[in-house]
Amino acid sequence: MLPVDQAESIILNLVQPLNTQRDVEKVDLLTASGRILATPVTSKLDFPHWDNSAMDGYAVKFTDVKNSSPENPTALEIIEEIPAGYQPQQQIQPGQTARIFTGACMPAGADTVVMQEVTQRQGNKVLIQETPRPQEFVRYRGSFYTANTPLLNPGTILGASEIAVLAALQCPEITVYRPPKVGILSTGNELVTPDQPLQPGQPIVHGPIPLHT
Repeated sequence: MLPVDQAESIILNLVQPLNTQRDVEKVDLLTASGRILATPVTSKLDFPHWDNSAMDGYAVKFTDVKNSSPENPTALEIIEEIPAGYQPQQQIQPGQTARIFTGACMPAGADTVVMQEVTQRQGNKVLIQETPRPQEFVRYRGSFYTANTPLLNPGTILGASEIAVLAALQCPEITVYRPPKVGILSTGNELVTPDQPLQPGQPIVHGPIPLHT
């Protein structure tokens, strides 16, 4: 049986620290949880990518609806319906509005969204029954971050929120550090592994198995 210090010397001579330049690999986002980021991540685009609605409702000019109330609602002509993923085709003029849904592009000429809960639809018109705040429920282009903004640094442990950022950046895969190789050693001539027959006076070595898991 080797002395402990000699065994330790042999082991340490075989150990190599991870090389931050060489010991990296690419993984897809579905397998990136818990991995450690190896390269900086910078946005290539503004986010949001365009002005969009944060609410189902109506895209309006604030000046049209600034005095709206249940007793004195503002009637606006609905000229377009804008679902998410649709490019608006018309510009909002005074007295007009567009039906809009969450995530949809804001039409030109509109600067505020009135949520549908404070409106009443009447054919091709809608009554605005409450005064919104200026620019309410509008997520403006680049309001979260702009192009060339550093977002994640090397050494970041990737969790759900970081992976969501990477997905929004259209990163299908990411460079991470390779996991270290870990060896678990148990010492003692008397030790018996679970697959060996047990002799009197011999303890079963059980510690490495839960450590490995």
